Amino acid sequence: MIRDLQDLPDAELAVLQTLWERGPSTIRQLTDTLYPSGTDAHYATVQKLLERLESKGCVSRDRSAWAHVFQATMDRDELIGRRLQAVAEKLCGGSLTPLLTNLVRSKRLTPKERREIRKLMDELDR
Repeated sequence: MIRDLQDLPDAELAVLQTLWERGPSTIRQLTDTLYPSGTDAHYATVQKLLERLESKGCVSRDRSAWAHVFQATMDRDELIGRRLQAVAEKLCGGSLTPLLTNLVRSKRLTPKERREIRKLMDELDR
């Protein structure tokens, strides 16, 4: 079960983002992506980050091969949804309306983004 995701430091998020982009990967592949000129210390760092993510339920490990393969057990949208809901709970009494309204007003949306939001709202109204 995935624990509270508010305690995911940036380094753990970087590993998750790499897994989302690359797909299932070994520690060596992740290290080479995150630290192109990496050392043994970087390898150990990635290994520790994966252990933490695994204990939090964010990644799983395939131990069937000599080089273990890790993959994300949650997708980016799930993490975004959980984190936004937690922010809404803390700042807005659980309501997403003030949070979403502020996000939309604070950044100029492209025509494509506006169409996507309208489409989503239309779908939710059905």
